Amino acid sequence: MEINELVRKTRSYRRFDCTHRVTLSTLEELVDLARLSPSAANKQPLKYILSSSEPTNQEIFPTLAWAGYIEEWEEPGPDERPTAYVVVLGDKKIADSFEYDAGIAAQSILLGATERGLGGCIIGALDKAELRSRLQLNDRYDIQFVIALGKPAEEVVIDEEGDEKVKYYRDQNEVHHVPKRPLSEIILNPGDYQ
Repeated sequence: MEINELVRKTRSYRRFDCTHRVTLSTLEELVDLARLSPSAANKQPLKYILSSSEPTNQEIFPTLAWAGYIEEWEEPGPDERPTAYVVVLGDKKIADSFEYDAGIAAQSILLGATERGLGGCIIGALDKAELRSRLQLNDRYDIQFVIALGKPAEEVVIDEEGDEKVKYYRDQNEVHHVPKRPLSEIILNPGDYQ
């Protein structure tokens, strides 16, 4: 798959085919892509908790908030839930700041998932204290976010929109629309920024 197609297909999926299991070895391959990605000052402070087992998935799922812009939908139903998760952590003994590394790592994981016919969603809206308790996570690790993964069970399309419309939505056919600002709006020409 060409990089242009790969990036365009790498969307935030929130409904999954629960019959398609993501293996632990697949999760390890995806995290290996993150491991090989750039890291600020090459400190490599990220650590990962991988879950492809149903008992651990059931511990993680209730701590997550889904699709805040879609008011009439709270979360995936029992037959639409992710079959795997990657919990992305920052190791405070290695660094004080993780956001650059975490963003780069997440995109690498999602691109790798797309290449394998999977999809995912980076979830930053979560109850970190509850997740920490459920996973019995040491205070050394700062929870950055959770990446939900599985085989997508929904269609997500990109819409070219103007400056005003940025909220994603679902249409009457349950197609998930993601507005993107046109390229002409995000590249500043001389005079636009002076």
